[in-house]
Amino acid sequence: MKSTALITGASRGLGAEFARLFASKNTNLVLVARSKNELNDLKDELVKMFKIKVLTIAKDLAKSENVEAVYKEIKATGIEVDYLVNNAGFGDFGNFSDTEWERHEQMINLNISALSHFCYLFAQDWIQRKSGKILNVASTAAFQPGPGMSVYFASKAYVVSFSQAIDYEFRKHGITVTALCPGPVKTNFGTAARMKHPNGFLKDMKTPLPREVVEFGYNAMMKGKPIVIHGMLNKFVANTVGFIPRKWRVKLSAKVVSW
Repeated sequence: MKSTALITGASRGLGAEFARLFASKNTNLVLVARSKNELNDLKDELVKMFKIKVLTIAKDLAKSENVEAVYKEIKATGIEVDYLVNNAGFGDFGNFSDTEWERHEQMINLNISALSHFCYLFAQDWIQRKSGKILNVASTAAFQPGPGMSVYFASKAYVVSFSQAIDYEFRKHGITVTALCPGPVKTNFGTAARMKHPNGFLKDMKTPLPREVVEFGYNAMMKGKPIVIHGMLNKFVANTVGFIPRKWRVKLSAKVVSW
């Protein structure tokens, strides 16, 4: 019997690559994102190529009521989810007080609340059966404050801390939780985040393709690793930034974000 993976933010970028990778592993899919057309295009591609079953659900997970609605729709179909990939999320560039509150609220709802709620809902099922794997997409932004993207950096810090804590709680039930922390990836993140210079100081750096990051995260999830950082430089920076005094750390981060 084939296993099933639920992937949020699945219409493009890392989410779409996660869908392609799981499909290549003969895994059925439940794909969630706002764009119905993009989801259905991806579904057609994967069904044709891999002969798997794909359920698409077009919902905006920044609206809190839609998380449980997605869960109930999945349960109503009789689908048993084995893997949960909380990939949906976005960032935003600008001073906290200059950005409309609705934008901050949407980010908190999507990056934190929806992710946490999905973990809670599926944990109720998985604890009974003693199995399940969760991959929460965080970021190297989690390891320092980010003036200019304050809510985004803080939301990813939450994802890392939360994931590590529930991984510890869930392991006795046969469930693992992995926080994937990529650095910059070749996606439309910068444009969606309304950054003045989406590539910033990274324009001359070699950034990984989504597939590379996705394969790294997938393998880490399958091995049950709690926290993984993609890229040797990213890993070095994340592991050493804690030794820098906070007042310097925030100044350095502000320069990088505003580049």
